[in-house]
Amino acid sequence: MADLEQLYQALGMIGEDPGQILSGDSAHIVAYGHQLVSQQSIPGVSITAQVTDKGIRAKITIDEGSQVGRPIHLCFGLFKRFGVQNVALELVMGANAKATLWSHCLFSVPDVARHAMEAVIRVGQGAELRYQEAHYHGASGGMEVVPRARVTLERGARLFSDFSLVTGLVGKLDVDFDVNVGEDAVAELTSKVFGHGTDKIRLKERLVLAGRNARGLIKSRVAVEDDASAEVIGITEGNAAGARGHVDCTEIIKDRGVVSASPIVKVTHPEAKVTHEAAIGSVDRQQMETLMARGLTPEEAVYRIVGGLLR
Repeated sequence: MADLEQLYQALGMIGEDPGQILSGDSAHIVAYGHQLVSQQSIPGVSITAQVTDKGIRAKITIDEGSQVGRPIHLCFGLFKRFGVQNVALELVMGANAKATLWSHCLFSVPDVARHAMEAVIRVGQGAELRYQEAHYHGASGGMEVVPRARVTLERGARLFSDFSLVTGLVGKLDVDFDVNVGEDAVAELTSKVFGHGTDKIRLKERLVLAGRNARGLIKSRVAVEDDASAEVIGITEGNAAGARGHVDCTEIIKDRGVVSASPIVKVTHPEAKVTHEAAIGSVDRQQMETLMARGLTPEEAVYRIVGGLLR
């Protein structure tokens, strides 16, 4: 249990209860760098994780029809000044299963480090996955985070994904998610990132609405300040009858920050429809004036508005 002390401290600092995450009835994987600290399966959820010469390789299998009551936790962290963490993850959900997966990425300690994730996810017919990935960084700005995911949703499956990196300096972030949405399936991808200093952010998310009546939403909320920059690319393709998709990008810039947003829509079936909207600008002046009239300083008003965007 001594090795878990670092995790307990890190989770405590972000307000999470490690006792709940690592309880006996909760499936989980805990890894520091390429050290596998803990893994636990529960009825209906099988976890096999191992250390390879390339990093951590893990497979999560959720049985057909399983209704997993407690979140499945992935706790990945680096607790040294320098380090590398490579994770290869395969997740297979059986038909009509339902589960929530929380990924806690704890990188507040390193000065210079890299975390890379390669995920392959298959959500079975009629199954529902809620996936939340939250990153917690420190003040170094030396982190490089490279998450990759290839997701397949079978007929009637549902995916709700929420990615956030709003604590600490981002460093360099390069997200690339690709989701194939089958017949009557639904995918919603939400990303929230706050860049400071010289952070460099790239978000690329792609939905392929491949099945009849497939539906999808890409929603990005990015704020940058100082000399940070961000490139946001949301791609949605409607390739089947009844497919409906939407790309929604809202970004705020401050100081010398730079943001580009590229909502890309493509339709190859006459009965499909995909829409998009993008807005980039500074903090809304009317909102600022309202908050300042309530006693906030200009700086407090800006952060209140940005916090509301990234909530």
